[in-house]
Amino acid sequence: MKTDKIIYWISTGILSALFMFSSMMYIFNYPRIEGFFINLGFPIWIIYPLAILKTFGVLAILTKKNNFLKELAYAGFLFDVILALSAHIMVNDREFMPSVIAIIATILSWIYDRKVFGKYTQTFTKS
Repeated sequence: MKTDKIIYWISTGILSALFMFSSMMYIFNYPRIEGFFINLGFPIWIIYPLAILKTFGVLAILTKKNNFLKELAYAGFLFDVILALSAHIMVNDREFMPSVIAIIATILSWIYDRKVFGKYTQTFTKS
């Protein structure tokens, strides 16, 4: 059980650091990020909403206040990094390694969250 907690916290720490770093870059270094988004073929209007959602996703995972929001954050993070990985591969800019690390960290964090803190319980079932 102790090993599971260590793996959970390391993977969740890496996941949180990556997404908070990208969120802060989106907010505080907008011109550089705008260039990346244009190069990757993404619309630039989505930069600030992504920054906000990434910040809230990290908070949802770390606070564990609502299981539904936590699961939604994990899913959103996984979709985000899979799309980022595919975009970097498509433009062949060799900047895909952070996406691979984020995919691994997201999957490990999700798996060990269930092992350490119990399986996701249905929120919408009748008692």
